[in-house]
Amino acid sequence: MCLSDQFNDVTQNYKGGQITDKEVTAVVWSNFIHGKLTYVHWNKGEEMAPTIDGKGATLLVRKLPKADPTRVFVGDVVLLKDPEKKNNHLIRRLAAIEGNEMVSKNEEDEPFVLEEDQCWVLADNQNLKPKEAYDSRIFGPVKMTDIVGRVIYCLRSAVDHGPVENSYFSMPRDSPVLAVELDIDEMAKSNRA
Repeated sequence: MCLSDQFNDVTQNYKGGQITDKEVTAVVWSNFIHGKLTYVHWNKGEEMAPTIDGKGATLLVRKLPKADPTRVFVGDVVLLKDPEKKNNHLIRRLAAIEGNEMVSKNEEDEPFVLEEDQCWVLADNQNLKPKEAYDSRIFGPVKMTDIVGRVIYCLRSAVDHGPVENSYFSMPRDSPVLAVELDIDEMAKSNRA
């Protein structure tokens, strides 16, 4: 299949008005040169409930060749290297980036400012204690370079799936990627739930 045939297939499969032909062309061209912009990742655990079900879900993750404040934003759900176990990965929400001041609810803790290339990540599940949530409240700031991708779609089951609510800045950037690379059937094959 040639590139123009791929473009025609893609433009027929997205709903008009959601993304422009220019955006679709950019994604198709990027895929043609760089390969896929996403990959599938399986996640299980209560830390990100209700965003990601505790029983487990198959996630579509957008690759980030370089995570910096111009590509990943506060409010994004990110896949990052576990700061204590480098062979593991965590899914957490980006809560603060370099330059942000961190103030604890505990008055004994001194406020501090995140340094260059640092970020703060938190679990979504408000019912968990910090030790159970295993996030920056336990392991502290994380290097931005440890972020490997942004979670853009979550498949919990065949009837329960949809885009992940990320920051206002990321959602429009990820929409063309979803239009081109989202394959529910392929994600369902990887689903362990």
